[in-house]
Amino acid sequence: MNRGIVTSLSAIGIAQALKIVTHKRMTGKWDWRPLVQTGGMPSSHSAGVASLAAYVAANRGTRHIETALAIVFGSIVMYDAQGVRRHTGEIAQLVNDLEDHMGVIADDYPSLKYEKREKELKELLGHQPLEVLAGGIFGVVYGVASALLEDKKHGKNPQR
Repeated sequence: MNRGIVTSLSAIGIAQALKIVTHKRMTGKWDWRPLVQTGGMPSSHSAGVASLAAYVAANRGTRHIETALAIVFGSIVMYDAQGVRRHTGEIAQLVNDLEDHMGVIADDYPSLKYEKREKELKELLGHQPLEVLAGGIFGVVYGVASALLEDKKHGKNPQR
């Protein structure tokens, strides 16, 4: 399989696993759910795209079109993770709060027809900027390390 794909996908997997550890540090409780959830520390989106960009840059150099593509599209993903997706989660939180308030109001006014939704909207969708930064830093380090290990394995000179 393509080493860049393996590097990126494994960075995503490791970042998702790290969310279990950061969740434990923040709450004091072990919980496996962060392994399959969006949001949280570090951003696996950022880790994946940053590791791919760093891997490509380390292998092809910074002047190649592949590096430019990986960096530009990676930057868009990272911006989206902490921008649009985070704001969507904040809106979901407001809607959930509003629905809770509507339930209280409906209890006071029996003539008001109100049906509570069975399931709340998912609130943890995006990332705080620090989570994106942490995922990006992890990804860059991981991507460069992957490229250096590949060079060592194939006996290439790692200095470019």
